[in-house]
Amino acid sequence: MGKIIAISNQKGGVGKTTTAINLAAGLGVLEYKVLLVDADPQANSTSGVGFDPRNIKNSIYECIINEIEPLDAILHTDSPNLDILPAHIDLVGAEIELINMPNREKMMKNSLLKIKDNYDFIIIDCSPSLGLITINSLTAADSVIIPIQCEYFALEGLGKLLNTIKIVQARLNPDLDIEGLLLTMYDVRLRLSNQVVEEVKTHFQTMMFDTIIQRNTTLGEAPSHGKTIIMHDASSKGAINYLNLAREVLQKNSMTKMSKEEKIIALEDE
Repeated sequence: MGKIIAISNQKGGVGKTTTAINLAAGLGVLEYKVLLVDADPQANSTSGVGFDPRNIKNSIYECIINEIEPLDAILHTDSPNLDILPAHIDLVGAEIELINMPNREKMMKNSLLKIKDNYDFIIIDCSPSLGLITINSLTAADSVIIPIQCEYFALEGLGKLLNTIKIVQARLNPDLDIEGLLLTMYDVRLRLSNQVVEEVKTHFQTMMFDTIIQRNTTLGEAPSHGKTIIMHDASSKGAINYLNLAREVLQKNSMTKMSKEEKIIALEDE
């Protein structure tokens, strides 16, 4: 049975969708079967792997509101071993439509349980809010990865997200774990980036991933081509960082026999 990992942070612009797309792609390249679930009404994960959200017939919206079979909405991407359950702008309305539904927090979980055995990993790109769609995502997930931008307001709102996770654990999903905190947009030349790394280490060392995602222009370019970073430029820092993250996730879940030394690919210019 596959593991469901939500990528969540209610603060926008922290690399959440970039992480969801490229972690999923990295796991796929490492020969694990992966489903990327786009649970964000902006549908950036959908367009980021090459699909136009305006042309999507069935999406995660139809799965959780109209209860269609997820197999009728899943699309195959050009990236190895990677499928996507796409999003559409209609997902904006799902917040309101879910309010009066029985078991409204478990609609996504009920849908994903139908296909969980088909994949090694299901990666959910959550919306940048703490609304019902995100609550659905956290209720469906086995664990959550929290991307944190290496900038001044990095820890702003993290307390609220951690509190929301505690509430979900207490009331809806007692098995939800924090997979880890992921530092993103790191620039080794900036004192501020290094200060943020040290601050996060001080408060959350045991929860941090060893992998840090460096600021990289190709990470910003890849979605405009509808490609993952690995398909766009496999030799870039961004591709290497996300492959390292995928290897680390496998290591955390005892799904690889690699040693810690073998897990990290050294960058040539470091």
